[in-house]
Amino acid sequence: MGRNSLRMDEKEVNFLPKPKIPKVGCFRAVCDRIPARLVLYFLSWSGFLVSFVMRNDINFALVAMVQDPSANTTGSDHCNTLVNDMPSLEEGDNYNYTLSVANATTTVLLDGPASIDDIKFDWDSTVQAVIKSSFYWCYVLSQVVGGVATQYFGTKNVFGWSQFLTAACSLLIPHAADLHYGAVILLRSVQGFASGLTWPAMYAIVGYWIPPVERSRFMSSFQGFSIGIGLTYPLCGFIIAHFGWRQVFYTTGTIGMVWCVFWYLLAYNTPQEHPRITPEELEYIELNVSEDIKNGQGMRVPWRRIFTSMPVWAIGLTTFGRIWVHYTFIMSGPEYMQKIFCFDIQQNGLLSGAPFLCSYLSSVLFCYVADLLMDNKTLTLTNVRKLFTALSQIVPGVLVLLVGYLGYQIVTVLILWFIAVTFITASYAGAMANIVDIAPNLAGPVLAFAQTIHMTASFLQPLVTGFMVTDSQNINQWLHVFGVSSVVAISTYLIYQVFGTAEIQSWNYPVPDPEVTSSDDSAVIANQPMIKVEPGLKFDDDDDEDDDD
Repeated sequence: MGRNSLRMDEKEVNFLPKPKIPKVGCFRAVCDRIPARLVLYFLSWSGFLVSFVMRNDINFALVAMVQDPSANTTGSDHCNTLVNDMPSLEEGDNYNYTLSVANATTTVLLDGPASIDDIKFDWDSTVQAVIKSSFYWCYVLSQVVGGVATQYFGTKNVFGWSQFLTAACSLLIPHAADLHYGAVILLRSVQGFASGLTWPAMYAIVGYWIPPVERSRFMSSFQGFSIGIGLTYPLCGFIIAHFGWRQVFYTTGTIGMVWCVFWYLLAYNTPQEHPRITPEELEYIELNVSEDIKNGQGMRVPWRRIFTSMPVWAIGLTTFGRIWVHYTFIMSGPEYMQKIFCFDIQQNGLLSGAPFLCSYLSSVLFCYVADLLMDNKTLTLTNVRKLFTALSQIVPGVLVLLVGYLGYQIVTVLILWFIAVTFITASYAGAMANIVDIAPNLAGPVLAFAQTIHMTASFLQPLVTGFMVTDSQNINQWLHVFGVSSVVAISTYLIYQVFGTAEIQSWNYPVPDPEVTSSDDSAVIANQPMIKVEPGLKFDDDDDEDDDD
C-alpha cells in the first residue's frame, strides 16, 4: 500500500515516524521524558534568579565601594567601627598607601602591596542614590518596547538577548567605576533597559504554554527573583570579604553569560515549535489553552483599549505600592543593617538575603493555595486575586511601619522584616497573575503598560530615601522612610479592591481583518484549536488531491 492510503487518526499517528526527532541514545531518551512545561518552568525560574543577581549586586557592593564619612571622624559612629581601634602607623611606613583613581581616594592599610580591590570612592549619598535608581529609569521606559518586541520576535529572542546584554554590562562595571561614576550610571541604565524587556517577554509565553488551571503555580517560577536577591547578598558579602568588590561583578556577569547558553538550547516560543515535546503533552496543552488563545500570536495590540482599561490601571497602581515597600527592603535594607544594626559585611549579606531565600517557598505555597481555592470553587477567581493582593500589601505595609518604631530591638525587627518580605510574594497569586487572567493573548503588552506604571516606584523609592536620609545613622530619619512605605503600600491596594477583576477583557481577542470574508478558510482557521502537523504527513484532503493528479 502507498503512502496516500494512510489515515490521519490519532492512534496511527503515534506509530508514524517523527521527522523532527532523530534516533537518539539513552540519555536523550530520558531527557525527552521530562515535560517541556517543567523545562520552561526551570528556565523561567533560573532566568529571573540570574536577572536579579545582576540587578541587585551593586546595591550591596556599594557598601564596600564607597568610603564611610563617619570613619574619618572620632566619636560620631555609634557602631564603634574598627577604624577607631586600628594601631597607628609611623609616618613613612612602607605599608601605608594613598591611592587615587579618577574620583576615588582612600588610604589603604595592608600587610603587603596595595590592591586595587581596596579602592573606595568618595561618592556622597546623592550620587549613590542616583546610581541605585539609574537602573530603573530605562527599565520603566523599555516595558512597552518589550511588549511590542515580544509580539514580533518572540520570547526566546527578546528574553535571551536582554540577559546577554545585562551580563556584558556587569562585567564592565568595575572598569567604569575607575573612570567616573557617570560611566557606572550609563552602564546601569543600559542594564535597566535590557532587563525591562524580560518581564513582558516571559508573561507573553505563559498564555501559549500554560493551561489556566496551572497558571498560579507556574507564576511561582517568577519568584526565582527572590532566590536571586537572597543569594546575591550573602554571595556578595563572601566575595567582598575574601576577594574584593570587583569580583562581585565579574562573578555575576559570568553567571549571566552561562545561563544564556542554556536558554538558547532549551527555550521555544510555543509548544508547536518544540522538537522534543511528547504528543500527549502537546495535546493536553492545545485542548486546555485553545479557549484562551484565539490565534493571538502576532495580533495587533489595541494600545488605546489597554491604556483606558480600569482593570489594567488597577493592577499597575496597586503593584506600585507593592514595589515601593518591596524595594524599601531590597535597596535600603543592606544600608540599614550596616548603619543602624552595625552588622559586618558577611552578617549583613546573610541577614539581608535570608528573607528573600525563604520568600520563594512562600510564593509556591501562596500559588498552590490560590489554585486550590479555585479548583474547589471556594472563591471566585476575582476574589482569589484580591485576597492574595491584600496579603501582599496590607501585611507588609503594617509590618514595615512597626520596624521603624521598634528601633534597635534587633531580634523583633528581624522577625518582622522576615515576615513582611515573605508576605510580599503573595502578589504572584494576586495582581501579578491577574494580568494573564484578563488578557491571555496580550499578557506581554499589558504587563509592559502595568510595569511602566508600577516600576516607577523602583527608582522613586531610592531617590526619596536618599533625600530623606541625610544621616544614615539617624534612626528617626529611617522611621520616615518606613512610614512613607507603609502609607503607599496600603493606600494603593484600595484601588485594586474597587476596580480589580479577573474577567477576560473584550479587547483580548483579535479584531477580524476586514479584507478577510467570513467564508475564507483563514477566517475559520483563526477560531480553531491549534493542530500540530508533522512534516511528511498528509490529511485526507491531500490524498484526494493526489488521486486527482
